[in-house]
Amino acid sequence: MTFQPMPNCLQRNHKRSISLPSRLLLMKRWQDTLISPNATLQQAIQQMDASAQGILLVADSEKHLLGTITDGDVRRALLNHLGLDINIQQVMNKQPRSASSEWSRSQLLAALEQQQLLHLPVVDSAGRITGLETLQRLLNKQHLANPVFLMAGGFGTRLRPLTHNCPKPMLKVGGKPILELILQNFIDAGFYRFFISTHYMPDVIRNHFGDGRNWGVSIEYIHEESPLGTAGALGLLPQQEIDRPMFLMNGDLLTRLDYRKLLDFHEQSQAIATMCVREYEHQVPYGVIESNGSCITSITEKPIQHFFINAGIYLLSPELVRSVTPGTRIDMPTLLQQAIDQSQHVSMFPIHEYWLDIGRMEDFRRAQDEVADVLAGLMT
Repeated sequence: MTFQPMPNCLQRNHKRSISLPSRLLLMKRWQDTLISPNATLQQAIQQMDASAQGILLVADSEKHLLGTITDGDVRRALLNHLGLDINIQQVMNKQPRSASSEWSRSQLLAALEQQQLLHLPVVDSAGRITGLETLQRLLNKQHLANPVFLMAGGFGTRLRPLTHNCPKPMLKVGGKPILELILQNFIDAGFYRFFISTHYMPDVIRNHFGDGRNWGVSIEYIHEESPLGTAGALGLLPQQEIDRPMFLMNGDLLTRLDYRKLLDFHEQSQAIATMCVREYEHQVPYGVIESNGSCITSITEKPIQHFFINAGIYLLSPELVRSVTPGTRIDMPTLLQQAIDQSQHVSMFPIHEYWLDIGRMEDFRRAQDEVADVLAGLMT
């Protein structure tokens, strides 16, 4: 199947195509906007012209953000006849808005749009500048051709009676099906090639999403006549269409994971597969005794143990996808263990962003309470 996606710039008025000068501007380095607090207004004007980004980031020798200077600040200084030899600290914004280096694309875009900004300095936890985001760059995002496979065939038995007449991925959280929230997050990140696996009540899913044209994307369905496990549906995919690393994700997850960062990590690690993991801690409710024979060697009161657990999100190489024989029942942990046993590189990507597996009734209730924050992308 050949599919030419409709670019978002053709669907939404505010997402216009980028002219050649604008493309060159987006390629400028954010480091070119750094300026010393000891600089003069004359030097700032010269540097702003050279960097061509409409903003300067005032920083100390360790790149701590001290302020910003925009075209508007320069114009106001000139209109007030302050002189070109004044120190830029007299005209800079000393309390600039900034973003955390941990924010996702949706969080950055929300901050820029809500605060009506064109630029947003990005800083780490110590206040050091790590980048510069622009509204123009975020609105004109690159489309990514990596296929996305969403697993939506489960029965959702732990969520009965809610799933008696509705597949679990189609249960609504915040007024929208869970699967639609997942789909939209991938679309927002620039992905447009989707496959959805179905088994239980497939028509409910097909009737809602159709071929994806209402979202400006392509959706194909992989139907399991009998459950094949969490990896068996890979063998039913059109192998010739899986031509680059493919995302595989359970259809009952809410997350603010940055999928582009995951893709970059996977490609840099050169792994046959990357599993997203979540840190999980368990506190033993008793004192734990270690001994050598009958001799106690240590006593640890209620120790906390830390583990990484499977987060249900993967990136798989085409080679691994093609290794699954059609009709084979197999789960993802088994498939990955087989690859590990064959000395193939399987990497893990820890998720620190919001993540919720909606597997039980209490998880579903929690999702209803938290979805407003998730959808808004709160800057916490």
